[in-house]
Amino acid sequence: MPLTFDDLLTRARGLTGDGRRAILGITGSPGAGKSTLAGHLVRELNAGGEPWVAHVPMDGFHLADAELDRLGRRDRKGAPDTFDAAGYAALLRRLREEAYGDIVYAPGFERVLEQPIAGAVPVPPTARLVVTEGNYLLLDTGAWARVRSQLDEVWFCELEESERVRRLVARHEEFGKSHEQAVAWVRRSDQRNAELVATTRDRADLVVPASALPRVDADV
Repeated sequence: MPLTFDDLLTRARGLTGDGRRAILGITGSPGAGKSTLAGHLVRELNAGGEPWVAHVPMDGFHLADAELDRLGRRDRKGAPDTFDAAGYAALLRRLREEAYGDIVYAPGFERVLEQPIAGAVPVPPTARLVVTEGNYLLLDTGAWARVRSQLDEVWFCELEESERVRRLVARHEEFGKSHEQAVAWVRRSDQRNAELVATTRDRADLVVPASALPRVDADV
């Protein structure tokens, strides 16, 4: 039987069967549906009761533009070395170790500004499942190699290439780029990152096909 979204809900619920806090990672190339899948999982799992699932995107660990300018990396924002990978791994470890303590605050990402926002995502001690998503959860180089050991499972979103690119272009246009600028950015930067992320597919615990993903117009 083909994998369905209901199957994903059941699998996610099962990660917390022993009562401890679990962390589910969702990865895939830019535009593959990670954020939409994570958002739908969190909403459906939290529906009808006290919220027990939190969403902590990796994007909050983007380096600020001022730092990217200093490093000379702003023209390829979104590449692995334009994130604070060590900080992200440390946050995941803290979420696991401080599961019954105080609220843990994670950074968010403001898409209109295209900047990280400190302390924007509260994770209360009542959260038994944390869903985190981003491109590089399965990357095994540098500080990214510390991420996988903090995750109970990692799911890889897979989407047909032309649709993935269409979504990316639409997203860049939504946040201010002209069509020509959006296409150029996707070809120059996003595609290079997508090819790198694709090499990590075989390390995932589950490959999520497009048929199991919620339908959207644009996603990351």
